[in-house]
Amino acid sequence: MRVINIGPDLEMNETKETQDYRHFESGSLIDRVFNTYKLMHTNQTLDFVKQKSSAWAGCNHTQMRMMDTVMSLDELVDESDPDVDFPNSFHAFQTAEGIRQEHPDNDWFQLVGLIHDVGKTMAFCGEPQWAVVGDTFPVGCKFQNSIVFRGNTFLDNPDETNPSYNTEHGIYESNCGLDKVNMSWGHDEYLYRVLKFNNCSIPEEGLYMVRFHSFYPWHSHGDYMHLCSEKDLRMLPWVQQFNKFDLYTKTSELPDIDQLKPYYQSLIDKYCPGILKW
Repeated sequence: MRVINIGPDLEMNETKETQDYRHFESGSLIDRVFNTYKLMHTNQTLDFVKQKSSAWAGCNHTQMRMMDTVMSLDELVDESDPDVDFPNSFHAFQTAEGIRQEHPDNDWFQLVGLIHDVGKTMAFCGEPQWAVVGDTFPVGCKFQNSIVFRGNTFLDNPDETNPSYNTEHGIYESNCGLDKVNMSWGHDEYLYRVLKFNNCSIPEEGLYMVRFHSFYPWHSHGDYMHLCSEKDLRMLPWVQQFNKFDLYTKTSELPDIDQLKPYYQSLIDKYCPGILKW
């Protein structure tokens, strides 16, 4: 395992306090956000997840270079995000630069900050945003209360009342490991599959960040620990450290992408070179 000092919490920017992030009760974007999650919680069933996993696992939809994929996010505004209403490409560079400031010697960590959301390109291939963006959660077992908008948004999800799926463990064994758990389908799992399929050399800590950065019920609320293996628990601090940068670097001060691109292209050439299959 590569060891770095993950250090103290990231310093917050002066224009926005930590409590001002992830407001799911009110705000100018709340209707859009709620509707996205309502559709997600209605349609993300175990059967749906298996179908999408099979459809995308072969990485046979298109071929693109990683930087081109990052820049394609110029055309995407995340409908599940209550914090920002600007294209996702800016968020990619904001996250990467936040990590670069705190961890200048860990280039793979910086690269993960840049690419962590590029799985959202599924939205350009016809997938609705509720199957691409937003917080993730396991399917095939009980939907925990820490899931955003848990309330009554699952009432029309058939898995909610399926006795095989709505118990604490559902179809899983205790401490089976998150790699054996079916997560709601979205950009996290898709990008993880792409990186593995293309033999990208990002270390395992980075792959965990990619795969589980939207799994807020786990890394921020401590749920689903009964499904975790020892490896998952070792990796959890890395995902939590990444989350600070993913969340708290979102500001209205947008980075100069043209100035930053050459540096991040060098990281892509090191860890995810060439034309990748998606």
